[in-house]
Amino acid sequence: MNNKIKVSLYWIILIQPFLDIYWLYYPPLSEILPFALPTIIRILGVIVILGMFFSQKHNWQRLGKQLWIVAYIIILIFYSVLHIWHVKDFNSVDPTNYGYSTLGEIFYLIRMVLPLITIYITCYAELTEEIFYSVIKWIIGLFSGTIVITNLFTISLMSYESVLDPGLHFIKGNIFTWFTNNPLNYYFLASKGLFYKANTLSAIMLMLLPLMLYIVVKEPNWKNSGLYLTQSLAMLELGTKVATIGLFITTAVFLIIYLLHSFIFKDIKLNKKAILILTIITLFSSLIFPHAPSIQRANYDSTSTPLHITSKTKKKSKQLNEVLSDGLKQNRGEKRRNFLIKFIKHNAAAYALNQRFIEKSYSYKYDPDFWLKIMKMPIQQRMNYRIIERKMLNQVVKNNNNRLDNWLGISYIRENNIFILERDFLAQKYSLGWIGMLLFTGIYLLIILYSASKWLLNKAYRKLQNTALLMSTSLLTISAFYAGNVLDFLTATFIFAFILGYLLSKMRQEKRS
Repeated sequence: MNNKIKVSLYWIILIQPFLDIYWLYYPPLSEILPFALPTIIRILGVIVILGMFFSQKHNWQRLGKQLWIVAYIIILIFYSVLHIWHVKDFNSVDPTNYGYSTLGEIFYLIRMVLPLITIYITCYAELTEEIFYSVIKWIIGLFSGTIVITNLFTISLMSYESVLDPGLHFIKGNIFTWFTNNPLNYYFLASKGLFYKANTLSAIMLMLLPLMLYIVVKEPNWKNSGLYLTQSLAMLELGTKVATIGLFITTAVFLIIYLLHSFIFKDIKLNKKAILILTIITLFSSLIFPHAPSIQRANYDSTSTPLHITSKTKKKSKQLNEVLSDGLKQNRGEKRRNFLIKFIKHNAAAYALNQRFIEKSYSYKYDPDFWLKIMKMPIQQRMNYRIIERKMLNQVVKNNNNRLDNWLGISYIRENNIFILERDFLAQKYSLGWIGMLLFTGIYLLIILYSASKWLLNKAYRKLQNTALLMSTSLLTISAFYAGNVLDFLTATFIFAFILGYLLSKMRQEKRS
């Protein structure tokens, strides 16, 4: 039975890249069942493994002795009931109630539990290093290989989705286009392969990088070197800051850690061949780096604000402000509201307002005065989407006027239909409240802190493999907070949970030895 659990766990993690294919989340495939097909597959997979796991008497006996886990499960169930009770009634200026569905919210809570179950099972599945790193290498190969190959043949999806023209869009040039005299805009060059979310994929690739580097220093052969090179190219082609900048920072930090373990902790011998491989591939990547889409985007972002505040636009802005001011003074009540709605409709672009924000996320038709306040903000703040995202969510919370929102949330369904805040942990604070955020995502941080404390306080835990696992899981949490779109997406959290569970199992093994 143990072997069946290991094999099942192996395959459910291995298929994650296939479950992240873009088309599975959009019609017609997304409409086959009430919920996304990949999520249904994951739920069924976890149920099967959970059934096999607890069919063994000793696993039940162990759980019965782990009183803090039993207490955690009870609290989680109690919170979930309170959360559903709280969010079903909501005061909203939007007549659609932001598309809230009780069934959808329950399904979301089930989704959030799946990685927690995966952590527990992985921790006690007694996986060998061979099985664990086999899964890691296959996942890296599937993600990286798909990105590199689809980029080469220009059949990759664009990493950045257009707000004005949403839908399926493919890149216009491959990696060789980066070096031409007239390269395309970064928008048409950044590649996410055939996968769903570029931010999510970037976080996954960054999380897997320390493990890939560990594999190379342990076995510096041509296969592992080729896999590392492919991952480096894929991270550059993704075109996000997390992937591109993270590639170089992570490699540099890992090299320092490797030297520390070789000369100070002395748990691993320095391999000159491995150092040579890492150096050559890093130098190769650094030659491509200045031409990468993320660098082009950074240059574009640094000039986009000045373009909005030229003398010509200043003059137009002054004229519009005068029209706006006169209109607000001359009209009262419903006439003032109608004037403001029409003004925003025709002049949103002049004020650099995101079209999706004003029309779909938090419509100006229902709360024009909110957008009037945004229009009075400095241009730099108006163009910082994270600021606007948070202000929209704060306004929704303010409209509901319920103190319990801070503790029990406004629901994931509502937040998702407004706009998922691009800053995990804070996003979950809005959807689940402080209590839910700590219960569902705080456990990840708790495991990392627990493992880090073991590493610091006991020399026996201070091994390069454990350091690489700690570094891997820490990078995922950092990228989740920095870029968002990670902890609510099961492709990332399933792989994350698998690594966290294996890290905990290593801590248990060291304790027993």
